[in-house]
Amino acid sequence: MQAEHTLKCTTSGKRRCEPVAPENILKLSKVNLTRNGKSLIKDLNFEVFSDQNWVILGPNGSGKTSLLKIASMFEHPSSGSITLLEHTLGTSDIRKIRHLVGFTGHGISQLLRPELKTEDVVMTAKHGALEPWWHTYSSEDKLKAHSHMEILGINHLAKQRFGTLSSGEKQRALLARSLMSDPKLLLLDEPASGLDLPSREELMQSLSSLVSESLSPPVVMVTHHVEEIPKGFSHILFLKEGSTMASGTINEKLNQENLSKCFGIDLEIREFNGRWSAQSIVS
Repeated sequence: MQAEHTLKCTTSGKRRCEPVAPENILKLSKVNLTRNGKSLIKDLNFEVFSDQNWVILGPNGSGKTSLLKIASMFEHPSSGSITLLEHTLGTSDIRKIRHLVGFTGHGISQLLRPELKTEDVVMTAKHGALEPWWHTYSSEDKLKAHSHMEILGINHLAKQRFGTLSSGEKQRALLARSLMSDPKLLLLDEPASGLDLPSREELMQSLSSLVSESLSPPVVMVTHHVEEIPKGFSHILFLKEGSTMASGTINEKLNQENLSKCFGIDLEIREFNGRWSAQSIVS
């Protein structure tokens, strides 16, 4: 898929604006993944550019989490090509760029000591650490951590113990943590899973604020609910039985036909103020 060009303007002398092609961040070509004789990903092509934010939508077992693991290069495909930040799997030392991929998924919060202050949970991600005493941190590191927490609406919780936060607050703290290493790509595996309605909506607002930031990395988020698509996301990939069912801009591809086909049920979809909802069609 071709990305649209953006404009880069100079202000010295006469103002000039020239088109600049967005950077190719991630490219998967004809990727297959087979485990224990079961095909999880089938001949999948997927590209992410620097000016895009993607939602991967599909039912349980469609291969969404497997796709994120491959994109982060923690899972090697059975076949196909993966290029991340101009480094191709099999021809580059991927360990050198793994820190440039932020990942938030299930189970990370269980690795963190509940007694840690929230600011330490965020700040320690600079070195991929779980405890603040493993490394030395500067005042600039602390300011940076507070900046990320401010964007995500939890800076007032900086001194609070991580274990006392609500599920939604913990999820936003983990999002702030994933930004600490200045990632070039941010991968989110069902970040709203298990949240109650107020917590989910606070997270959606935080994600919308994040992607609206000019320096925010492109985000790829997995979900199986259209209600969990934050305002401001640009593209969608429908995944069904490990294969691409539809892919493109949300405005073009998120519709009743594609949603119903993907989930195998007749669904009605509605959009209001940049957010979506769906329900079954009663015959």
